[in-house]
Amino acid sequence: MNLTTRYLGLTLRNPLIVGASPICDDLDFCLRLEEAGAAALIMHSLFEEQVEFEESARFRLLEGIADSNPEANNYFPHREDYALTPDLYLRQLARLKATLKIPVIASLNGYRPGGWIDHARRIETTGADALELNLYSLPTNPDIDSDSIESDQLFIVRGVVESVHIPVSVKLSPWLTAPAHFIRELELCGAKGAVLFNRFYQPDFDIEALDVTSQLRLSDPSELLLRLRWLAIVSPQTTLSLAASGGVHTAQEVIKATLAGAHATQIVSALLREGPGVIRGMLHGLSQWLETHDYTSLEEARGALNLSRCPDPAAHERANYVKILQSWKL
Repeated sequence: MNLTTRYLGLTLRNPLIVGASPICDDLDFCLRLEEAGAAALIMHSLFEEQVEFEESARFRLLEGIADSNPEANNYFPHREDYALTPDLYLRQLARLKATLKIPVIASLNGYRPGGWIDHARRIETTGADALELNLYSLPTNPDIDSDSIESDQLFIVRGVVESVHIPVSVKLSPWLTAPAHFIRELELCGAKGAVLFNRFYQPDFDIEALDVTSQLRLSDPSELLLRLRWLAIVSPQTTLSLAASGGVHTAQEVIKATLAGAHATQIVSALLREGPGVIRGMLHGLSQWLETHDYTSLEEARGALNLSRCPDPAAHERANYVKILQSWKL
């Protein structure tokens, strides 16, 4: 079965991409993933704060201020808490490129226009095949409106795209007011792909200690539903490469994302739980399903359930919303 797909201008042997995670720090594990059939690997993010701290020696300044105010210790991680400094990040990226035969995609995480964007050029010189921008932010200032936030993000994308020659994709928040419009704007900025969607850190409350606690919860398949909705909506409306990220654990989720219009699916949680063997299972299940349903290639199935055949997708979504809410019987 022909499982090849095109993503960010790259020809991948199948749609399974190892998403950004600490997995990339273990070269042996990455080799096992490649042998199991992974089509590409995304290195975990280099954060805007890491670049700025390294370049301006703000670590020393912040730590000096923090010593005078105990509460300030909670604002930023100490330097040793980051997995890799910017220089070590580049070295690990170069090691991955030298070790793996599959494409390696770098990742930058930031939210403000600034000099950290220039770091994209250094990433390109390591031989990275593409760059994924993760525009994570949590707007809390009531004086900043959504237009300002999105304008800043598009400014970042445009700056990065213009500074490198490798393709750039953007990992999106699911909380955009108008995702379809924003994706069109990304295309106009020169981006080559969009990843739907970022998974955010969600703090919890400890009601006994009266404190806020950090937690990292791995994904589950139910999270894919939001991705499917927007992939089905935007895939007929853009020429960007589209990837699903979040909730992909079995071949079924890969199939659903493909039917919605995804060119690739990113997996992390399933690998952390089950190891490289899960990739073999996904590829076997995907091939079997395509053959059973008389497809000769993955590309034939892509987008088969998107909303291109629906004259008014908004009305379609609204009708289903009403129908579901009316369907519960006591």
